[in-house]
Amino acid sequence: MTEDSTPRRRARAASASAAADGTRPSQARRRPAADDGPAAPRSRRTRTNTAQDTPAAAPRTPARRSAPARPADPQPLADALVPALVPALTAALAPRVADEVAARLQDTAPARRDADSPDAAKPARADGTAPDPLNGRRFGPLGRLGAWTATHFRPVLVAWLLVVVALGAFAPKVEHALAGAGWEAKGSDSVQAREIVQAQFGGMSSSALQVVVASEDGPVTEGAGKKAIDEAIALLKEDERVADVVPPQPGMSISQDGKVAVVQAGAGDPNTNEMVRAADDLKDPLRELGGEGVTVAMTGSSVLWSDFNAANRDAMIKSELISWPVTLGILVLAFGSLVAAGLPLMLTIIGLVAAAGSLYIGTLFGDISIWAMNFALMFALALGIDYALFLVVRFRAAHFGQSENVVEAVAETMETAGKAVLFSGLTVLISLSAVMLVPSPAVQSMALGIMLAVVFVLAATLTLLPAVLARLGDRVDAVSLPWVHAGEHRSPKFAAWAERLWKRPLAYGAVALIVLIALALPVFGLRTGMPSIKVVPEDESSRVGYALVTEAFGPGAPGMLQVVAPEADAERTAAVLDADAGIAQVMPAMKGDGGMVLVQAVPTTDPSSQQMGDTIDRLRAELPGDVLVGGAAVENYDLENLLGDKAPLVIGVVLALGFLLLLVALQAPLISALGVLTNLLATAAAFGVARLIFDEGIGSGLLGFESQGFLDAWAPVFFFAMIFAIGMDYTVFLLASAKEHWEKSGDAKEAMVGGLAHSGRTIFAAAGVMVAVFFTFSLSEPLPPKEMGIILGVAVLLDALLIRLLLLPVLLRLTGKAAWASPAWLRKVLPNVTFSH
Repeated sequence: MTEDSTPRRRARAASASAAADGTRPSQARRRPAADDGPAAPRSRRTRTNTAQDTPAAAPRTPARRSAPARPADPQPLADALVPALVPALTAALAPRVADEVAARLQDTAPARRDADSPDAAKPARADGTAPDPLNGRRFGPLGRLGAWTATHFRPVLVAWLLVVVALGAFAPKVEHALAGAGWEAKGSDSVQAREIVQAQFGGMSSSALQVVVASEDGPVTEGAGKKAIDEAIALLKEDERVADVVPPQPGMSISQDGKVAVVQAGAGDPNTNEMVRAADDLKDPLRELGGEGVTVAMTGSSVLWSDFNAANRDAMIKSELISWPVTLGILVLAFGSLVAAGLPLMLTIIGLVAAAGSLYIGTLFGDISIWAMNFALMFALALGIDYALFLVVRFRAAHFGQSENVVEAVAETMETAGKAVLFSGLTVLISLSAVMLVPSPAVQSMALGIMLAVVFVLAATLTLLPAVLARLGDRVDAVSLPWVHAGEHRSPKFAAWAERLWKRPLAYGAVALIVLIALALPVFGLRTGMPSIKVVPEDESSRVGYALVTEAFGPGAPGMLQVVAPEADAERTAAVLDADAGIAQVMPAMKGDGGMVLVQAVPTTDPSSQQMGDTIDRLRAELPGDVLVGGAAVENYDLENLLGDKAPLVIGVVLALGFLLLLVALQAPLISALGVLTNLLATAAAFGVARLIFDEGIGSGLLGFESQGFLDAWAPVFFFAMIFAIGMDYTVFLLASAKEHWEKSGDAKEAMVGGLAHSGRTIFAAAGVMVAVFFTFSLSEPLPPKEMGIILGVAVLLDALLIRLLLLPVLLRLTGKAAWASPAWLRKVLPNVTFSH
C-alpha cells in the first residue's frame, strides 16, 4: 500500500458521499481541515489525495462531473441557517477563517453552481466583496494571464475576432500574390550575370521564355509548323511582360534535321516572379496552337517553376483532403471528446488565416514564396494539435481530477503546461529563425511563413484557448467516448513503461541507440542537388519542351550557359569556352548596350549532373576575372553551393540556441545538453533514411517516384530546422513534466517515472497525428512534397518512439540526480523558472 492510499480512499468516499447527497463532485471540495491552522492558504502541496502530487500511487478513476443529479428537494434548513450564521461568524472569527467557513456552509446550500460561469466558481463573501476564484492561491505571470482570460472571455474573444477578420480579409488574395521563384543565391556571379543580360541584351536572361515547336511531318518552318510559329510569336508579342521576341535562327535555334525550332521571348520584367506569372498565363494558350502533327510547348526556367509550383499546389490540396479526416479521427481518439477535438482545429484555423493575411501584407513589401503558405498550413496544424493536447489534458486533470473550479484549473494549467508550451513555441521560432541566415529569397520567405503561423498559434494557445476552456467548463467533454476518464492525467500504461525502463535501462537504451545509429550512418554519404526536370510531371509543358530540346540539340541544351564579359575579353572568353571539354557548342558573341558581350555555350551534360558543376568550376577558374558565368543551371548550382556552405552555420546556431533555451527552462545543463543531442541523433537518423530512399532509390517503385540520384539541396538546411523544431517540441513537453516532478519530490526516479507517466500519452497522441499528416504528403506525385512528407514523418516517428519515450527517459535514469544539478554561479545568472505549483 502506498503512503497516500488512505487519503485517496477518504477522497473517494467524500466524492461518493457528495454524489449520494445529490451534490456534484466539484461541490465536495477539499478544504483545509479546522485543525490545519487558521487561514492556511490553499495549495496543491497540501492535497494528499491528488494523483498528480503522488504519482507512485495507483491512479484513480475520477467521478464524472456530469453524472450526479440535482437534489429533488432542497434542504430548507440550510436556507435558513446560512444567512443567519454568516454574520455571526464574520464578527467572531478572523476574516480568512470566516471566508472558509462561509464557503463550506454555502457548499451545502441548494443554489445550483453554474460550472460554466467562471465568475460563479465561488459564492460571494459575507462582507460583500467579490469572490476569489483562485481561492487565495498565488500564481506566476502565465497563471495570472490564464486566470485573467478565464474571467474575461468576451474581451479575449472580441480581440481575436478583430485579428482574424482584419487579417482574414487579405487571406483570399494571398495565393495570387505569392511568388513562384526566388530560388537564387543573392549576390552570386550567376545572379549578377542575369541582371546584366536582362538589362543589356533584350531580356534574354535565364528567366526568358522558350517556345518549342516540333513537327512530325517535314520541316517545322513550313506548313502547319510555320503557322504555329507565327501564331506563337504574335501571342508572345501581345503580352507586355515579354520584351524582345527572337524567331528561330538556322544553326542556333533550329535543329539540324529541321523538325524542331525554338522561339526566344525575352523577360520584360527583371523580377523573376513576374516571368513565372507570365508563364502561368501563356503556357496553356501556346500549347493549344499545336495539332495536325505539330507540338507546341513552352519551357525554360520560368516555366519549370510555374509547372513545379502548380504540381505542388495540387499535391498539397490532395494531401490535405486526405489528412483532415484522418487527423480529425485521431484527434477524437486522442482527446476522447468531439468538442475537445475541435480545439486544435480552432487554433489551426486562426493561425492559418492570420498567417495568410500577414503574408499578403508582406508581399506588398517584397516577394514571398508560394511555399511559405504550404509550410504555414502544415505547422499551424502540427503545433495547434500539440499545444491543444498538452493544455486540454492538464485542464481536465485540474478541473475533473482535482475538482478545481474552472478559473483555478485554467490558472494551474497555464502555470505548468502553458509554460512548457511557451518554451516550445520559442524553440520552434528560434530554430526557424536560423534559416534566415541563408541569403535566398525563397528559403527566407518559407521560414517567415512558418514563423508567422507559429506566432499566431502560440498567441491563441496562451490567450484564447484558456478563455475557451474556462467557458466550456464541464462541456469540454461533450460528445465524449464512453471509456474516457476526463480527470486522468497520469497514464497507468506509461507509468508501467517508465518503471520497466527504470529497472532495465541499459538493455532498452542499447536497443534504441543501436537502431538510431544504424539509421543515421548513411547520412554521411548524402548527396544533394537542385530539382531536376524529373520533379515535374511528364505531361507538363516545361518537361515536354525540355525533352524536345534535349533530343534535338543535345543533353546540355536546356542548361545553356550565358557568359558575360567586357568587350576586351571577348576573344579570350570564346577561346576558353571552345577549348573546354565540357562545352559542346559556342554561339557567336553578341554585343550589348553597355560595353559587354554575351557568349552562349551549350554544355555536353545534363544541367543536373555533377559534371555540369565541374564544368562551371573549371570555366570560372580559367576565364578572366571580370567574366561572369550565368544561366539557369549555374544559378541552381550557386544556390546549391550556398545552401551547402550555410548548412553548418544554420545547424550550429539551431543547436546552440536550442540548448540555451532548454537551459533557461530546465535550469540544468546536463539534461539540456542531452535533450539537444538526442534530438540531433533522431534528425540524423531521419536523413539517413532519406538517403536510402531518395539517393539510392530504395522503395521508389512502391512510393511511386523516379529517383534523381540525390536529395533536393534545401532539405539539409530547411528540413533540419523543421525536424529539430518539432523534436524540441516533444523534448520540452517531456522534460518540463519531469522537472515539475523533480521540483516537488527531489527524487530522480519520481522525476523520470512521473514525467513520462504524465506526458507520454500526450506525446504519443500528438506524434500519431503528425505522422499520419506527414505521410499523406508521401502520396503526392511531385517529388518535393513526397520528400518532405517522408522525411518529416520518419523523423517524428523515430523521435517519439525511440527518443522521447525510450532513450531520453533512460538517460534520466542513468544520470539520476546529476541530470538536474546546476552550479551555483549558473543559478545566479539564469532567471528562476519553475514548472511545479
